[in-house]
Amino acid sequence: MNILITGANGQLGNEIKLLAEINPFHTFFFTDILELDICNESAILEYVDSNQIDLIINCAAYTAVDAAEDNADLCDRLNHIAPGLLSKAMQKREGSIIQFSTDFVFDGTSCLPYVETDMAYPISVYGRTKLDGEKAVIEYCENAIILRTSWLYSAFGSNFVKTMIRLGKEKSKLGVVFDQIGTPTYARDLALIVFEIINKGIIPGIYHYSNEGVCSWYDFTLAIHRLSGIGSCNVLPLHSTDYPTKAKRPHFSVLDKTKIKDTYNIEIPHWEKSLAQCIGILNQK
Repeated sequence: MNILITGANGQLGNEIKLLAEINPFHTFFFTDILELDICNESAILEYVDSNQIDLIINCAAYTAVDAAEDNADLCDRLNHIAPGLLSKAMQKREGSIIQFSTDFVFDGTSCLPYVETDMAYPISVYGRTKLDGEKAVIEYCENAIILRTSWLYSAFGSNFVKTMIRLGKEKSKLGVVFDQIGTPTYARDLALIVFEIINKGIIPGIYHYSNEGVCSWYDFTLAIHRLSGIGSCNVLPLHSTDYPTKAKRPHFSVLDKTKIKDTYNIEIPHWEKSLAQCIGILNQK
């Protein structure tokens, strides 16, 4: 297949690049804003047609959760309108699209892991625009997969893991919220699942994917520091009310992965095992 990767300079896009180098079965086209404006419908159609694209993997998104509250229009264009335009282009070519979404489509009031059929009720601009993007993709392309994920990090770009390592080395004391519960996701693991989907075939629908296990941001930070050999920083648990943010966060956003495990016959590594792999790569760098 001819496969277009949008948002190729982000965390997930970079991980897909690495895997593409050892996957000779498909031709990949990597783009970011300089190569393709995904908010420009005519530019999308021209690119897709001229390169005979069979599948789009849309890694592009507006992910600054707090900034989104003040930039709702831009967030909507990137997270809602653009995925719809990409989906229309693929439907015209009878192709497929893989769109990434988020645990933020849920309000976080559940006490059980969310399944794909649970009612989505976002409580932030970011979550609302990502949910609208899901709906647009499903509406405009018959052969579409939505992959909801959570707490994404990697050795590329800016993310929570890198920030906690830096702060752990700079500060003697650090407060991190303990009453927001979810699951970290290593972007390389998510990229590996994308290749499983590519090679086994698109089975349309919404799927949840994160690493296995459950933790708070506080627990996550403790693991980051332990695996990074940081012992001089005292990490203290904070209530969310002690660390106010512009955008509301779901207090519980654990995703149930049964559907994707059964559909694609995969095993998912525990978050701490994957975190150790990522930190090992960071240490090498």
